[in-house]
Amino acid sequence: MDEKRLAIVVGAGPGLGASLAHRFARASMNVVMACRHPARIDTLAAEFSGIGHGVCSRACDACDETSVQALFEWSEERFGPPDVVVYNAGAFVQRSLLDTTAGEFEHCWRTGCLGGFLVGREAARSMLQRGEGGVILFTGATASLRGGAQFHNLAVGKFGLRALAQSMARELGPQGIHVAHVVIDGRIRAPAVVEQGNDDGARLLDPDEVAEAYYQLAMQPRSAWTQELDLRPWVERF
Repeated sequence: MDEKRLAIVVGAGPGLGASLAHRFARASMNVVMACRHPARIDTLAAEFSGIGHGVCSRACDACDETSVQALFEWSEERFGPPDVVVYNAGAFVQRSLLDTTAGEFEHCWRTGCLGGFLVGREAARSMLQRGEGGVILFTGATASLRGGAQFHNLAVGKFGLRALAQSMARELGPQGIHVAHVVIDGRIRAPAVVEQGNDDGARLLDPDEVAEAYYQLAMQPRSAWTQELDLRPWVERF
């Protein structure tokens, strides 16, 4: 078992997830990048690995209880209990409420909210068993605070995820676990966004700068914890 600190990023992809993994790795932490299709991030994991720490990718369906439990069991066997866990998974199908199928709605809710519960629960169990505290961070969105037309698929899951974070913070905070919810109020400059020709300069959030905010949040001393953090480009209206 590796004695270095461990960060687990669930919902790791080429955008914010990759930047989070890179930032934690720069702090000499071991990092597990988990997503449903790890082949997408194998190259990134290898690129981020360095002397004194390891970055690896693992398959995990955040909506499946057995898959989430297996991720934490594997991570603990290799690195020990996690110090930081980030739930960054999400799903969104934008369409009229009238045209939304029950399957689409359930898929978005399961990814946006149920997955957060499963990952957050396993993270808390592992951290409490070790007895040294820890940090659990959830990625929210503008839709965590208000539902917009044709954004119901996203808003319902994100509303639930925010409520989960608040409940977990109140239950686990007194036991030394810092739980925080991050509202991403804007679009992130991910590779897919740039490829679509939507690189709108100052209106996009830089994923590395967002990851830095997550890292600073995770490193807060117990005497000054933040439970919710809003991040937006300076030109974004709020």
